[in-house]
Amino acid sequence: AGMLSPDGRCSAFDAAADGYVRAEGCGVVVLKRLSDALRGGDRVLAVVRGSAVNQDGRSSGLTVPNGSAQQRVVREALAAADVQPASIGFVETHGTGTSIGDPIEVQALAAALGEGRTPDRPLLLGAVKSQIGHVEAGAGMAGLIKVVLAIHHGRLPGQLHFHTPNPLIPWAELPVQVVDRTRDWPNGAKLAGVSAFGFSGTN
Repeated sequence: AGMLSPDGRCSAFDAAADGYVRAEGCGVVVLKRLSDALRGGDRVLAVVRGSAVNQDGRSSGLTVPNGSAQQRVVREALAAADVQPASIGFVETHGTGTSIGDPIEVQALAAALGEGRTPDRPLLLGAVKSQIGHVEAGAGMAGLIKVVLAIHHGRLPGQLHFHTPNPLIPWAELPVQVVDRTRDWPNGAKLAGVSAFGFSGTN
């Protein structure tokens, strides 16, 4: 489950998911208190309303995530942001393209963000690793930058290498949908989440 993809493609959420793809990169964002940014006349692309961090804890292996810990960290971030689960339109997932990790993450997100969600407004999911690979320590930053740009432009980029949904994920039972083609941001407030998990077990 924690192996490199032999075909050199990260196929997050797809039946062909067979591992991640290594990449190199770095990213920089400038963070300011919103009041200071507005007072200074800065161009504000997005606002971080809340965040959370926890430890993955016990799981069945070093490369196997803990779904309960992932649910807890999402709920803590929602509480910090004072946001209702159903108001989150999109989540930039960790989405490594592994056959075990992807189902655990999707089900954890559905459990934490599915409450109060109507069938016409599923939680949209994407993973930038399909476009640029896994930049490891910089992976969370890549996801954050993608979400900021998507909010700014009002468009969600389509997921590469997503053709046949992973059969280990019970799609019909979950209020989630992978962004399989570039589309406009869903109606409503542009509220999104970013998931990032460290190899040391940090969520």
